[in-house]
Amino acid sequence: DGYSQLSAYERKRLKNLTENAKFFAALKLHETAAKLRQIATKTQSHVTKRAKPKKANDETVRRRSMRLQRIEPSGIPVPEVPAQPEREEYPQVPAGPLPMVPEDQVESSKSTEDLLTTWMRISEVLLAILVIFGLSNVSMILSRYQESLNRMVLSEENVKKMVKSRVSSMAVHPSENILLVAAGDKFGQIGLWNVDCKSEEAARIFIPHSSLVSCMHFSPFNPAHLLSLSNETLRCGDVTRAVFDEICRGEDNLSSFAFLEDTASTAIVGYWDGEIAVVDRRTPGTSPELSADIDFKRIRTVHVHPRNKQYFIAAGLVDVCIYDVRCLKPTGNKPVSTLTGHTKSVASAYYSPVTGNRVVTVCADDKLRHNNNTGRWLTRFQAIWDPKQEDCFVVGSMAQPRQIEVFQDTGKLLHSFYNLDCLGSVCSINVVHPTKNILVGGNSSGRLHVF
Repeated sequence: DGYSQLSAYERKRLKNLTENAKFFAALKLHETAAKLRQIATKTQSHVTKRAKPKKANDETVRRRSMRLQRIEPSGIPVPEVPAQPEREEYPQVPAGPLPMVPEDQVESSKSTEDLLTTWMRISEVLLAILVIFGLSNVSMILSRYQESLNRMVLSEENVKKMVKSRVSSMAVHPSENILLVAAGDKFGQIGLWNVDCKSEEAARIFIPHSSLVSCMHFSPFNPAHLLSLSNETLRCGDVTRAVFDEICRGEDNLSSFAFLEDTASTAIVGYWDGEIAVVDRRTPGTSPELSADIDFKRIRTVHVHPRNKQYFIAAGLVDVCIYDVRCLKPTGNKPVSTLTGHTKSVASAYYSPVTGNRVVTVCADDKLRHNNNTGRWLTRFQAIWDPKQEDCFVVGSMAQPRQIEVFQDTGKLLHSFYNLDCLGSVCSINVVHPTKNILVGGNSSGRLHVF
C-alpha cells in the first residue's frame, strides 16, 4: 500500500489522525461552531439595547375629565356636535336691480310663479283692508293670552329646511288667509315659504345679497314689498315687478334698518361702525339723504317708536340710546335719553308694539336670569315683542329640552314652546304674526318651525 515506505511510528500516527477525523466528523463539531458564529454576529448589535418592560395588565387607567369624556355634571352624555362644514362660496351679487328668480333656476318656473302670485294676491287683499278699515293693535287680557299660547302647537309638517345656512333674520306676511314666511341666512340667501301649501315646491330660495341678511321686514304700507338688508346693501323685493331693487349701498358696513313712517318710504339705517343714515326710497340712486355719527363703537339694531316716529333707539356694544331724527347732524349728536345698566354686549333693543312705553333688550349679562350666551355657532338671541300684546315678548332659549320662551315685561315666564319630537335645536331668531296666533322659530341649520 502507500504506507509501505513509512516507519511503524508514522503509520501509527497517521492511523490515529484518520480515526480522530472520522470521530469529529461524526460529532459534526465544525457545523455547530459555524452556526454559533452566525448567531453571535446577528445579536452583537443588540447587546447594548435594553428591552422595554411590558405594561402590567392591572396598570391604573389614566383619568379623563368629564369635559373630555363629553359628559355633563349630571352624568348625561352630551350629544355629539356635528363637524362644522366649510364655508360654501357664493358668487358676488352685482349691484342694481336683480330679477326675482330662484337660485337653482335660470328662468322662472310654474311653481315659482305660483308662489309669487300667491304673495301678490294676498298683499292686494290686505292692502284693500288696510285702506278701508286700517289696522289696530288690541292687547288681550293676560289669562286669555296664555290660553291662546297653549293652543299653539308644532307638527312635523310645519318644520322645513328653508335656507342652506344659519337663519339670521325672518319676516312673516301680515295676511290672515295664507301664511307666507321669509327667512334670510348668513350667505345672503332669502327663502320664501307658503306654509299652507303642502307640496315640496312650496318654498323657493333667492340670492339677492352676497353676505349675511341681518334684517328683514314686509312693508306695513304695501306687503307686496319685502325689504332686506345685508352688510353691503338694502334691497326691496317687489313681487308685482318680480325684481329686487337696490335702495341703499354701503361698504360692507350696514347692520339694520327700520321704517320711519307708516308709508315705509323712508327708513333709518344703522352701520356697524356707529353711523346712522336716513334713506328715502322715492329718490333715485343708492346714496342716503343724511349720514350722522352718533359716537357708537358699533350699532347692532335700530328701531323706531310706534307712535312718535321721530324717535329711534339704537343698540350697540353696551350702549342703548334714544335719538331724535330731526336733530341729527354729521357729528356731535347727543341722545335724548340713555338706557343704562348694561355691563356686557347688547344684541338688540326694541320698543313695545302699541305705546312704545317699554323697551326690551338682550344683553350677555343675563340679568333676566336668562342664558343669552349662544357662542360662535349660533345667531345671537333677539327678544321681540308680540305685536298683539303690549307687555309680552318672545326670545330663544338655551334650556333643555329646546324651547322658545314667552315672558311678561315683569320678567315672569308665561309659556314655553317645545316639542320633543320636532324641535331639537336652539331657535335664535323668532317672529310672531301681527294678528294671528302664529310663531315661527329659525335655527342655525336653516330650518324653520311654525307653531
